[in-house]
Amino acid sequence: MQRPESDRRTRITVLVALAANIVIAAAKAVGGLLSGSPALLSEAAHSVADSVNEVFLLAALRRSSRPPDARHPFGYGKERYFWSLLAAVGIFVVGGCFSFFQGFEALSSDEHESPGGYTVGLIVLGVAFLAEGGSLVRALLQLRGEEDGARDPALRTVVAEDSTAVLGVLLAMAGMVLHLVTGDVVWEASASLGIGLLLVHVAFRLGKDARDRLIGESADPGLRRGVEEYLMAQAEIDNVAALFTMGLGLDSVLVAARIDLAPGIDSEEVERVSVRIRESMAREWPEADHIFLDITNAPPRGGV
Repeated sequence: MQRPESDRRTRITVLVALAANIVIAAAKAVGGLLSGSPALLSEAAHSVADSVNEVFLLAALRRSSRPPDARHPFGYGKERYFWSLLAAVGIFVVGGCFSFFQGFEALSSDEHESPGGYTVGLIVLGVAFLAEGGSLVRALLQLRGEEDGARDPALRTVVAEDSTAVLGVLLAMAGMVLHLVTGDVVWEASASLGIGLLLVHVAFRLGKDARDRLIGESADPGLRRGVEEYLMAQAEIDNVAALFTMGLGLDSVLVAARIDLAPGIDSEEVERVSVRIRESMAREWPEADHIFLDITNAPPRGGV
């Protein structure tokens, strides 16, 4: 398995995103305070949320790689999804809620904010666009280069965050430019609300995926179909009464099958058949590292 090397590349991708977001968050905050721009302040909150989330993802990479122990015999693979769920909550609370607050506050304010300092703000957003875009390109290249990249919640979260960050910067820039042109802060308020909606949508999608994995989602349909076809193709197996699968991590799957053996197989042969089938399945599907077979020896045909 290539998981350690893949995790190393993902860790570098997360660290690149973290470094970019820390610098960008500080720059956006300063630019937002100088210009009084609600859209830019919303983007600062967005970058702060992303920075916190990257810390969660680093924790996920470290803690999910621990080996099984007495208290957790199936390992710690699901830690990856737990920390990804916290990252989704962070996006919603820190980024989305603050953006909504900034937007509604700007809409309800009677003051006409001065566009002075917006040049600095637009420069900050331009730099942020380049930095976020560079981080996004790295994450997308890794996603394309790895077979299981699309299943990695840490990598998917970075891609989602960076994609949202790029769109958020564009919304903030559009709001600031329209504010400068029209003198009406409603454009920036709308940009803040748009950023908030974007963050809430991303948080919901990431959170739903993490929830599904945490509560015991079945393995890939292709794996389940392949296992069932393999079992039915064995001469000693008369019927597959039930087949259950569950993902325990990116490279860990539990497979449990209740099978009826063909009539006439004695008890000693049952054990040999069971060992052979488990070993063969483990070679064919290395990710199926927990295989359980509940075998019943069917009575002879025509018997009572």
